[in-house]
Amino acid sequence: MTNNFIDGSERSSRSALVVGAGQGIGLEFVRQFLQGDRTNYLFATYRTPESELLSISDPRLRCLPLDITEEAQIASVIDKIKAETAALHTVVNCVGVLHDGAMQPEKSLRHLNSEQLVRYFQVNSIGAVLLAKHIQPLLKHGDRALLATISAKVGSIGDNQLGGWYGYRASKAALNMFMRTTAIEYRRTCPRAIVVTLHPGTTDTQLSRPFQRSVPPEKLFSCDRTVRQLLAVLDQLQESDSGEFFSWDGSRLPW
Repeated sequence: MTNNFIDGSERSSRSALVVGAGQGIGLEFVRQFLQGDRTNYLFATYRTPESELLSISDPRLRCLPLDITEEAQIASVIDKIKAETAALHTVVNCVGVLHDGAMQPEKSLRHLNSEQLVRYFQVNSIGAVLLAKHIQPLLKHGDRALLATISAKVGSIGDNQLGGWYGYRASKAALNMFMRTTAIEYRRTCPRAIVVTLHPGTTDTQLSRPFQRSVPPEKLFSCDRTVRQLLAVLDQLQESDSGEFFSWDGSRLPW
């Protein structure tokens, strides 16, 4: 992949960025962006070199390694993008963690530990707002722009009826507040940018796989369906929607 695949007068022509595109929903966003005519140039980040993303061959695609918990890496990736395009028109952040080999969502207070809580916030909340910090200059242009971040309905404080999953719930609630606050600042600095958080619904990915047993089949979405639904929501957004929290069907979710 070349480092100067955007040149001349085309540098600002419908460029997009998908963060966390190594698997699942993020990878499907890449596929659907490349299938359609939504973007002429697509940047996509991945965390591990085994990512399926790296098997996609398309002259419009530039893949960049990124650990979103490291601000220096975020800044470096954005600098590389700035060297190749003057503007981004769509940014979709799909990074998130619910469980991994070392952590599982807490069922009760006795399962809490500070290291796991910090990890939830680093991945699900802090990385997203640092991305918003560094991406801001690329959204300062006269065209409509989107900064969409995958959140989760369980991050809604008003909707919480079941409890549990302390770190995941709290980090997604923090994410929603970070993006709401970003939207307020962007109205002054990037007035054409629309900043939203999105609940994708329960999607058949590694994140949800251990918890799918109680999900009715009609409510378990494929990645293809999830991304199609989310793109339909994004397509309908107006500038007045900036700072809001939307579900996969376009309905607004309570904070």
